[in-house]
Amino acid sequence: MLDITRNKRPPAFIFVFLAPAVVVYSLFMIYPLLDSLRLSFFAISQDNREVWNGLGNYRKLFLDSEWAPRFWGALGNNFVFFLVHMVVQNPIGLLLAALLVSKGRGRTIYRTLLFLPTVLSVVIIGFIWQLILSPLWGVAPGILKALGLSSLFKPWLGLSESALFTIALISVWQFVGIPMILFYTSLIGIPDELLEAARVDGATRGQVFWRIKFPLLLPTVGIVAVLTFVGNFNAFDLIYTMKGALAGPEFATDIMGTLFYRSFFGQQLQLGNPAMGATVAAMMFTIILLGVLAYTFLWQRRVKAYQL
Repeated sequence: MLDITRNKRPPAFIFVFLAPAVVVYSLFMIYPLLDSLRLSFFAISQDNREVWNGLGNYRKLFLDSEWAPRFWGALGNNFVFFLVHMVVQNPIGLLLAALLVSKGRGRTIYRTLLFLPTVLSVVIIGFIWQLILSPLWGVAPGILKALGLSSLFKPWLGLSESALFTIALISVWQFVGIPMILFYTSLIGIPDELLEAARVDGATRGQVFWRIKFPLLLPTVGIVAVLTFVGNFNAFDLIYTMKGALAGPEFATDIMGTLFYRSFFGQQLQLGNPAMGATVAAMMFTIILLGVLAYTFLWQRRVKAYQL
């Protein structure tokens, strides 16, 4: 009698096919990550040697009068940047996906146009929006003036209280296509028989969406949320393109990515400190890891239990 419960060893060719990807990923992702974590426990001496410093870099980052304001400010800005995307981008993506599903003809054209900003270069996006919002030669003042709303225009990118929100909304405009496509894919995967049965029972369009479609979208909602969290706490390029590494005005747009860049590579008269840069990178990794673990254990398990 054959023992069907015995685990079979995977074929050898699987390891052959996986080996190149594993080697490349380990070389360019795992090793730099581990080396950065290691470097965060060292200090760089004047003769450019690594000296064991324990948790000294972390204490300096959290408590030092020079480093702590920049770190806590960047961390707070990063949470604001993330919340803008969660509150604005993802609901708009869900709304656009629902409209695309209900749209009959021209669905492909609308989907392509809405997703188009996502594939554009961040440098192009930043340059275009700087031209649009410029008080000197931008088109935004002229548009508001034509609508009789010229009094509402301000140099949003140049004011400390509005610069971060403005860049966050530009980022929302660029990347709203990603949650839109994810929600759209999930919506078209819902069986038509289930929706038709609800309509036969007298459910309105709103009831069909919120009581049938939306509960089935909960796994996708969690995926979109965690992707938004990871993407925004890794954000760097748009703010660097529009405001530089100093993330002005007065560090109002400074986030963890720009703080890491300044700390590691230096900026203008500030010399780079690889050990402190690695410490900032380690904090970014820790925050992202905690967010992903929270999603895995607090959201994903509940969604699975709901589905069961």
